[in-house]
Amino acid sequence: MSEKRTGSCLCGGVAYEVTGPMREIVGCHCEQCRKTSGHHVAATNVARTDLRLTRDETLTWYHASDAARRGFCNRCGGNLFWERLEGETISIFAGTLDDTSGLPFKRHIFVKDKAAYMQPPDDAEVFDTYD
Repeated sequence: MSEKRTGSCLCGGVAYEVTGPMREIVGCHCEQCRKTSGHHVAATNVARTDLRLTRDETLTWYHASDAARRGFCNRCGGNLFWERLEGETISIFAGTLDDTSGLPFKRHIFVKDKAAYMQPPDDAEVFDTYD
């Protein structure tokens, strides 16, 4: 889906717009996503060149590993982004989008790390890890 979309954190200190196609929603159950979100992360992704920050006064980047970083608001604590340092895409946490219509929830990844109370739907694509 490639229409223009907008999104932000809860307090509005970080806001963005996307002008390119977005991937379907993927649920990530890895330990890092669980620890930063308190559950699992539901995210889409876009080409970095298709994401434009319209407000970034409270955006902070946390280098979660040698290969990736996470973007969050340092005022309200909203988790917004995840990106590989060497990649060409950036993941956007779906809950920060103003409109999620037309973005289906497609798969669950890193289910080997999921919380014991979480059971993906029977019809979901499920992967123990993700490449």
